[in-house]
Amino acid sequence: MNKSRKTWKGHSQQNTWSIFKIMSEFVEGFEKLSHIGPCISIFGSARTNKSNPYYKDTVILAEKLTKKGYGIITGGGPGIMEAANKGAKKGNGPSVGLNIDLPFEQTPNQYIDYEKSIDFNYFFVRKVMFVKYAQAFVIMPGGVGTLDELFETITLIQTEKIQKIPIILYGTDYWRGLLVWMRDIVFKKEKCINQADLDNFVLLDDIDEVIQTIDDFYKKSKFSPNF
Repeated sequence: MNKSRKTWKGHSQQNTWSIFKIMSEFVEGFEKLSHIGPCISIFGSARTNKSNPYYKDTVILAEKLTKKGYGIITGGGPGIMEAANKGAKKGNGPSVGLNIDLPFEQTPNQYIDYEKSIDFNYFFVRKVMFVKYAQAFVIMPGGVGTLDELFETITLIQTEKIQKIPIILYGTDYWRGLLVWMRDIVFKKEKCINQADLDNFVLLDDIDEVIQTIDDFYKKSKFSPNF
């Protein structure tokens, strides 16, 4: 029992010192991102290869967004993230990569601006940066991490922790099943959400419609950090 108590105490001391590491990640993120200006966060799978149509569409979308004056924020890795940073580079716009230290992936992709590449150890700090400085979210097809980012963003809007901003799901074939389940089961049958929750995002297949949706929103709203 005494040995267990000593071990527990040692962990507690380590956790206390971890606070300073967490604070340093927040400080670095806030300092670097606060000067970039309006950005769009693009989420999607790290496993999407360059021949995939969604990869190609992401490059085009990011390039067009940067030419409209937006910066692009991604998770900094391969796949859809790489495509978005590549498009930002082609459009000569800010290309931000919020990299995370993982055991099996990832290394920052080559299209991130050097001074806008930020490394994180903590997922929750990284997600704060995604949300705080994004003026819209474009959700390309992805896996567990993409779903996590999508639903956390919806939750923050639902609970009014951040202001309502555009959330765009790109790819009807990919996202249709999820939306049918949310509408028919979660909303209509179980009544776990409201219609307003479903209205927080839109499903699109056209790149120019994505851009128009964002532009239309900001004809009525001002650009600002989300909290």
